[in-house]
Amino acid sequence: MKTFRVLIIDDDRLMRNSLVDLIEAAGWVAKPLARATEAERWIIQFRPDVILSDVRMPDMSGLELLKSLGAAPPVVLISAHGDIPTAVEAMNLGAYSFIEKPYDPKRLLLVLSHAAAQHQLAESNLRMKQRVQELSGLDRVLLGQTPDMVRLRDTIAMVADSEASVLVEGETGTGKDLASRALHDVSGRCDGPYIAVNAAQIDAAQLPLVARNADGGTLFLDEICACPPEVQPMLLRLIEAKEILEPGQGTPEQVDLRIVSATNEDTGIAVAQGRLRQDLLFRLQGFSLQLLPLRARLDDVTLLATRFLQDAAVPYGIPAPDLTEADIAALLAHSWPGNVRELRNVAERRVLYARQGFGTMQDAISGLGSDPAVHPGLRDAVAAFERQMIGKAIQIHRGRMDDAADALGIGRRTLNEKIVKLGLDKDALL
Repeated sequence: MKTFRVLIIDDDRLMRNSLVDLIEAAGWVAKPLARATEAERWIIQFRPDVILSDVRMPDMSGLELLKSLGAAPPVVLISAHGDIPTAVEAMNLGAYSFIEKPYDPKRLLLVLSHAAAQHQLAESNLRMKQRVQELSGLDRVLLGQTPDMVRLRDTIAMVADSEASVLVEGETGTGKDLASRALHDVSGRCDGPYIAVNAAQIDAAQLPLVARNADGGTLFLDEICACPPEVQPMLLRLIEAKEILEPGQGTPEQVDLRIVSATNEDTGIAVAQGRLRQDLLFRLQGFSLQLLPLRARLDDVTLLATRFLQDAAVPYGIPAPDLTEADIAALLAHSWPGNVRELRNVAERRVLYARQGFGTMQDAISGLGSDPAVHPGLRDAVAAFERQMIGKAIQIHRGRMDDAADALGIGRRTLNEKIVKLGLDKDALL
């Protein structure tokens, strides 16, 4: 069960103590205040997840408190003098909810828990965005805070200035190219060229050419297990002697480069099948870097998604969509067969949907169509909006359905039909 911090403001000592008893009985932490004028100081010190305040108080009323707070935890107002104009004003000023005394303890705790959970999620999103902004160097390229990612960055920093060859292993989409580029960028060869080629598509004539182009820098050979057999002896010579020999020429040419290779295959199987020379593998494995699949480091998924959403939103000049609890649940429930690359693509789809005013991370993961006229995400968004508007109207009018229908500009029968269709629980709202 989550533990919430509730700042209680009420000038009535008996009511204040009663509220404290209720909050603490729920397993939460309460800080009672008799005056709203003390709120600002205690918001800083106590860091509440939600504020529960009376409306009518000396020195500063609950409505005046709302006006003064600005960006602060959600505020739930509670009053024995509740009326519709006061409730409407409170909601217009940004109150999370308005509850009339005498209150129903279960309903009050439900409202407070929803408000506090929403605040904690917003704070988590903010911390995540700040963390992304603070990242630099290897942290920015190889994003993640799980022990394995920290260890990977430490290893890259350690071996960067070595001249030994490096083999990067990992599933498709885990970022092997990023790890290879990071090795180059933090090494003493960073001012030299970085040449990346697919080893499966290179022939004997091309190898001297790319090696010459990489002179003074790094040559990255992807899919090394698929390197053609006739090229492997030349590659072995390149690693051992730093020499290239053009076909038909008798004099080798010296080059100064470092070899970094990558594969998504099991190198032992490739050797056993005769597709990769054992002695070449030994030379390629001066150091080995193992990149874990995303499903093995789910603690990094939210951080990665936040970063990718920010990156994807920049070209469109829009704010990155915040991650809701449902979004995070969808991210953690997915198996990510395409790893980090798939997550980046999902984030880009989510931003495209956001530009059209609909969509969730689950929609983006599912790869649903992008036509907002038929997209089920739009229907979901409309339903969510109606659910919110109807629920708030029912709460403001304290269950008087005729008044709620009038406020919404619809008939009572239409309101009843929408309540059934949207699955709203009137009792829970009240």
